Amino acid sequence: MTVGSEPTASTTASKENVDSDFSADSHRAVTLRDSAQDYLNRLRGGDMGSLPAIFGLAVLFVVFSLAHDRFLSTINMANLVIQAGSICVLAMGLVLVLLLGEIDLSAGVAGGAAASITGLVMVDHGYSWWLATIIGLLVGALIGLVIGLLVSELGIPSFVVTLAFFLALQAIPLKLIGSGGSIRINDEVIRGLSIKNVPVTAGWIGAAAIVVLFAALALWRYRSRSSRGLAHSPLPLVGIQIAVLAIIVLGITALLNSNRGRPTFPIEGIPWVLPVVAVLLIFWTFVLDRTRFGRHLYAVGGNAEAARRAGINVRRIKITAFVMCSAMAAISGILSASYAGKVSPGSGGGNVLLYAVGAAVIGGTSLFGGRGRAVDAVIGGVVIATISNGLGLLNQASYINYLVTGGVLLLAASVDAISRRRRSAAGV
Repeated sequence: MTVGSEPTASTTASKENVDSDFSADSHRAVTLRDSAQDYLNRLRGGDMGSLPAIFGLAVLFVVFSLAHDRFLSTINMANLVIQAGSICVLAMGLVLVLLLGEIDLSAGVAGGAAASITGLVMVDHGYSWWLATIIGLLVGALIGLVIGLLVSELGIPSFVVTLAFFLALQAIPLKLIGSGGSIRINDEVIRGLSIKNVPVTAGWIGAAAIVVLFAALALWRYRSRSSRGLAHSPLPLVGIQIAVLAIIVLGITALLNSNRGRPTFPIEGIPWVLPVVAVLLIFWTFVLDRTRFGRHLYAVGGNAEAARRAGINVRRIKITAFVMCSAMAAISGILSASYAGKVSPGSGGGNVLLYAVGAAVIGGTSLFGGRGRAVDAVIGGVVIATISNGLGLLNQASYINYLVTGGVLLLAASVDAISRRRRSAAGV
């Protein structure tokens, strides 16, 4: 077409078709069927998320409930919550490092060292529980800071650095407590995290608040994105998400608020460890989904060089991730001490780290970096605790527990590797 000439009919028609196509893409209402198809497409592309873990957890519950009539009892469900608490917290910390494609082999013993110092300053020096807890968190953060500096500034592989710290940090409780010794945790607050429960009324109020808050945020996000013409989930799907969360939260609350003791000695309420895990889950979900740090964390894990060229301070992100991981390990160590009622030289050692890494991977966090969520750690932690709890009820030998847990972890890692291959083939 020459300058100043009138557009031809074919040109005008083509322009109208193009405008029409783009208009349809930007304003077409997304239906529930579209969302379901999109989810199926993501599954075919290898993005399975926590689905295998949820399916496996359902299978475990069915198998153990059929094998032992006490598995689904209210008292055993409360014990399961308490057993899973420290694993879930440690796994949430490890998710931050795994998102970078790194590993922290020292997280378990870092938690043990922090818990040892926390117990020591409470018992021997008379510090209050909150001050002792802050000191423990600072110890954990300091350990993570040193690890992060060695990894990011000197370029030493995280596997080597954290393996060295895994060996060295075991000396701290051994030196402070002594071989064969222990520190009793008698503080009402710290010990109460495992042996005391939230008042029934407060539990119901907290559960209702979570459901209402989630519903308000989900509906606000739907209205905000739809009013601006942005991609959004259909309203029926938002309603289903709210209903599923309400069923889970209110169902767990009803189960744990029921009497699991004797009529003359009632035991009711949610164990305090569950609100701790819930608060940490909400916090880290917000950090990873809604903050610049979370976006940068995923970017560095997906492609560190591309993130660096985009202006992201990769070194700072790595250091921060290791600091937060070790601080979460300190919280996990304190929860473990609350459950055991003591801190010993072996606290945080043994299979603690392996269970936590297994929980994160089983829940859906990728070992290759860039993919994972805080809720993956919680789901995987419940899977790990369910295996231990169920096999314990069946009086199985310890080696059976190791074999089953190792098999589940290997299966999860295999699913992760296959999913990554399928995503690569699909160009995702």
